[in-house]
Amino acid sequence: MARSLQSLVEYLERLERRAPLADLMARLAGIQIDFRDVAGYARFSERGYTRNLVCGGEWYHVVVLCWKNGQRSPIHDHAGSSCAVRVLRGVATETVFDFAPNGLVRAVTSRELAAGSVTGSQDSDLHQVSNLQAGDEDLVTLHVYSPPLLNMGTYSITDRTRGVEPMFIEFCEAAGI
Repeated sequence: MARSLQSLVEYLERLERRAPLADLMARLAGIQIDFRDVAGYARFSERGYTRNLVCGGEWYHVVVLCWKNGQRSPIHDHAGSSCAVRVLRGVATETVFDFAPNGLVRAVTSRELAAGSVTGSQDSDLHQVSNLQAGDEDLVTLHVYSPPLLNMGTYSITDRTRGVEPMFIEFCEAAGI
């Protein structure tokens, strides 16, 4: 089992196909890591949450996401990718969605994930991640995608239209790990 970010990346480098979600979640839960370990990759923006690439290969991306207070992802899926998430700083709110009988998207459940918590989703799972903490606290999450998530499907609670959002990386150093 991976015990550090470096050992997690070594595992990811050996992948020859998509990693199972349960395996990614267990490995993320098992490593000893906190915000200080990825602080050099943390970049925030007032425009929206940022995706900051730590490293990547053919079968994975490791990304630090930085959320100012009040920022949230679109409601989205993971279009052919497994995604494991660990909260490094702050409290994330994850809201899970599904389709109502009339075809609109509806919220099913919502939960708070404190620092150290791990969650995951894949393929057509629908969710939204938000920073809804009191005050002006920032949120930092570590995401492992296998294979890399290049486009995610996006959804709306107000109409049946579907979109696609490219996974642009805001900050791309990807050299230290």
